[in-house]
Amino acid sequence: MILSEMPLTLDASKQGLEMFFKPYQVEALRVLWKAGSEGGNSRLIWEGVNESFGISRAAIIQFLNAMVDEELMEYDLATGKGGQHRVYRMELSITGLRRRLAEIFTGRLIDEYPDETRLVIKNIM
Repeated sequence: MILSEMPLTLDASKQGLEMFFKPYQVEALRVLWKAGSEGGNSRLIWEGVNESFGISRAAIIQFLNAMVDEELMEYDLATGKGGQHRVYRMELSITGLRRRLAEIFTGRLIDEYPDETRLVIKNIM
C-alpha cells in the first residue's frame, strides 16, 4: 500500500516512527495524540510543529490528508471563520499505528515475496 501524497517507505537506518515518517510528521502525530478525541485543525497542528521544524502549513495539510486517504487518521468537518475546515484526529493509538504499519509492510512483502516472507516469519516466531 502506498500513501497517495506521501509514499510510505521504510528507512531501516532510523528508529521508531521515524522509520516511516519525517520528523515533522511524527511531531504532527504527537500533537494529535495530545489533542485526544477533540482532535485539531491544520492550524493547531502546524503551530505545534512549525516552531521546531519551520515547515509550511501546506506540507502539514498534505500529510494529514494523505493519512486520511490511507485510513490512518480520521477527520470531521467543522464550520468556522472562512467556511468549513477539517478537524483531524488519531483514532489509532501509537501501538495501533505501529501494528497497522507492520501489517502494511508485511502485506507488501507477502505480495511480492510470499514464500520467502512466510519462511522468515515462521523462523522468527
